[in-house]
Amino acid sequence: MYPFTLERPGDPASARRLGSAPSAQYIAGGTDMMQLLVDEILRPEQLVALDGVLDDRIEVAPDGSLRLGAAAKMSDIAADPDVAAAFPVIAEALLLSASGQLRNMATIGGNLLQRTRCPYFRDPGFHACNKRAPGSGCAAMDGVNRTAAVLGTSDQCIATNASDVAVALVALGAEVHVLGPNGERVVAVDALYRLPGDTPSIETVLDPGELITAVVVPASPAARRSHYLKVRDRESFEFALTSAAVALDIDNGTIRAARVAMGGVGTKPWRMRKVEDALGGRPNGDDTYRNAAQHATEGAVTRAQNEFKPELMKRTVVRALSVAGGRA
Repeated sequence: MYPFTLERPGDPASARRLGSAPSAQYIAGGTDMMQLLVDEILRPEQLVALDGVLDDRIEVAPDGSLRLGAAAKMSDIAADPDVAAAFPVIAEALLLSASGQLRNMATIGGNLLQRTRCPYFRDPGFHACNKRAPGSGCAAMDGVNRTAAVLGTSDQCIATNASDVAVALVALGAEVHVLGPNGERVVAVDALYRLPGDTPSIETVLDPGELITAVVVPASPAARRSHYLKVRDRESFEFALTSAAVALDIDNGTIRAARVAMGGVGTKPWRMRKVEDALGGRPNGDDTYRNAAQHATEGAVTRAQNEFKPELMKRTVVRALSVAGGRA
C-alpha cells in the first residue's frame, strides 16, 4: 500500500481541523475505507482516526426519540432492546447489513457515508467512472448494470446507494448532527445525499472536514409499527436489489399516516412520497398496499439488465407493508 500519515486527534474539534486538509480522509470502523485504500480507489495523504473521538452512546430520550452517537457500532444498535421495540425497522435494516463480523466494527456514521458498490467504481482497472474519475464516462450505462439505480439517475451516473440503515432512517425522518468550521448544524438524512447530476463524484452535502457526530430519530406512532424488507440474490452478505423501509400509524383499521423509503433502486435512499399519500386515510389491508405500490415506480428509468426492477419494487413495497400492517 502507498504511504500515508495516520493522525489520532484527541477530540472532535481537532479531528475536524485535521480532516479539513485537502488530502485527508476520516477512518472510523474502517470496514469500507480499508477496501478503498487497498484497491487504491482512494489515496489520501493522511488518515484521521475517529476511534475514541466520537460518541458511541445509544439513548432513548424521555420524549421517545432515539439518539445514536456516530461511533455507535451497528451490532450494538441492532441488539439494543429499546431500539428493537420502538424502532424495529432500524434494527432489522442493520441485521440485514453485511456480516456479523463487519457489524461488530462498522459505525453508524460510517455506514451512512459508505461508497457505492457499482463494480466500475470499485475496480480502478475500468477507466470510465465519473464517480471515481470525473469526466471519464460511465461504463455501467451499457455494461453490467443489473444492480444499477433506476431512480435519481443522470447521463453521468447510475450507481446505487449501498446503505440499508440509511433507507430506514429516511423513512423515519431522521437527522444527522454535523460538526463543521462554524459549529454544529443539523441535516435531514433525506437531504444528506446529492443526486449525481453532472457531478456524481460529490455524493453528500457535507463540506470538507465536516463530521457526523450523531443521528437523531424522532419518536412517532408509526415507528413501532415499522419493517425493513431486503430482496437480494442470496441471504447473506449481499447488497439489495430492492429494499423497503415502511412505517404505519394505524387507528381502528385506518392508516392515519405512512412513511415509505426504498433502497437498491436509487442513487440515494429514495423516499416514496406518492406511495405514502396513497396509503394515508385508507383501510389497512392488501388492496390498499397494492394500489399504493403502483406509485413506487413513477419516474423509474431502466437499463438493459435491470428492467426487472420496477415490478420487483412494487412487490417489495407490498410485502413490507403487509408485515408492518400486521404488527400490533
